[in-house]
Amino acid sequence: MVSEIDSGATRERHHMTVTRIRLAAAMGTGAILLSGCATTATSPAPAPTPAQVTATSTSGPGPQPAASSPGSAAPAATESNPPGDIPDTQVYVPFTPSGANVSVKVPEGWARATTGGSTVFSDKLNRIEVHITKATTAPTTSTVKSVDVPRLQGSVPKFASPKVTTIFRAGRPVVLLTYQGDSAVDPVTGKVVRDAFERYSYFRAGTRVDLTLSGPVNADNVDPWRTVSDSLRWTP
Repeated sequence: MVSEIDSGATRERHHMTVTRIRLAAAMGTGAILLSGCATTATSPAPAPTPAQVTATSTSGPGPQPAASSPGSAAPAATESNPPGDIPDTQVYVPFTPSGANVSVKVPEGWARATTGGSTVFSDKLNRIEVHITKATTAPTTSTVKSVDVPRLQGSVPKFASPKVTTIFRAGRPVVLLTYQGDSAVDPVTGKVVRDAFERYSYFRAGTRVDLTLSGPVNADNVDPWRTVSDSLRWTP
């Protein structure tokens, strides 16, 4: 009976030993797997390639302008007059309306049209109108304000900013009316230009001459308009 008891104890010890060995092996395998995972999670990023290093070293806030070579400077922009400016080289020629005893200088080469007592010279955006009528009295600032301004309000689109003064032209007093208004619609472009008007009223011996000069509001035609308005002469 002692032998059987010893034999059973021996088998029990053997079983426990095998169990411990298997448990130790399992734990070792788990440790290896955990070690492999940790190594993968903390492994350093791969080193940059030469192309990446080059791209990083040349990157900056933006592309740099190419250096210009000697003698390659850009040419200066061609200057041009604002729309409506009459060139300083413009030539003027005398004009005498048919049957009138008056002469005035007008730009050479401008288109000319005559209707009744009015002759109109035009070029691009500028216009000169010479209107001759018979009158018993000379125009004054009062009559221009009370008669001429209301009439123009009814005929000039968007008539605005009238101002009447007396100035001297060719040594004689004349009445000047300045105002603004829209031009006629351009038949080609369909556009309307905002114009500035200067209307000079002259008088002598029963003849009145209204000289109206107009062009775009922003045009600088002070000198040309002075040349025309200062050129009017009465003939015998």
